[in-house]
Amino acid sequence: MSAILECSNLSKRFGSVNALSGVNLTIEPGRIVGLLGPNGSGKTTLIKLTNGLLTPSEGEIRILGELPGKLSHSMVSYLPERTSIPLWMTVDQLLDFYSDFYPDFDRTVAVGMLENLGIRGNQKIKEQSKGTREKVQLTMVMSRHAKLYLLDEPIGGVDPAARDYILNTIISNYNPEASVIISTHLIADVEQVLDEVVFIRQGAILLQSTVDEIREDKGKSVDALFREVFKC
Repeated sequence: MSAILECSNLSKRFGSVNALSGVNLTIEPGRIVGLLGPNGSGKTTLIKLTNGLLTPSEGEIRILGELPGKLSHSMVSYLPERTSIPLWMTVDQLLDFYSDFYPDFDRTVAVGMLENLGIRGNQKIKEQSKGTREKVQLTMVMSRHAKLYLLDEPIGGVDPAARDYILNTIISNYNPEASVIISTHLIADVEQVLDEVVFIRQGAILLQSTVDEIREDKGKSVDALFREVFKC
């Protein structure tokens, strides 16, 4: 099977600022990958390029061999950093919307997840707490049968008690032939679910390694190595 994601000499500039510089990165199928770096390191820029929301200044990015576009959009399920679901809808209306808009959306899976979270279908999204909205949006994203899931800070706004449920949801709801990229700065919380990590700083890739290699070769957790690499 082809690589899920391939970046070749990928760069993105905003005016005189280099958000990404010469990124070369390959993500294989069946991997949960942590995209890890401090704020302003280029994580969100890379995710938006992958989702086709930005265009490269230089280089190329491909999803299962396809340039970002209509075909790649059908293979990518994207969770933005900020909640973007329509606040005027009820949860049931949102389920209808996703069912109509995404052919790969599995409503049965979504309803089961929402029931486990105690979220009612007749509840309006604007009446929910910020944390509940984030759970609803993640449920919608993970209920698609996509090839690549792009999750930008999926646990940043939820309480610690809900993080384990959300991470277990991510593990159990993706196709083993698909891959998941989790962008986060909460390393200790996500480390348990990651297969590999990509460290990024100032738009450049510092490290791509499996979690097992970090533990065996360096004798450290991912969180400990992150703190060492990115210490002030």
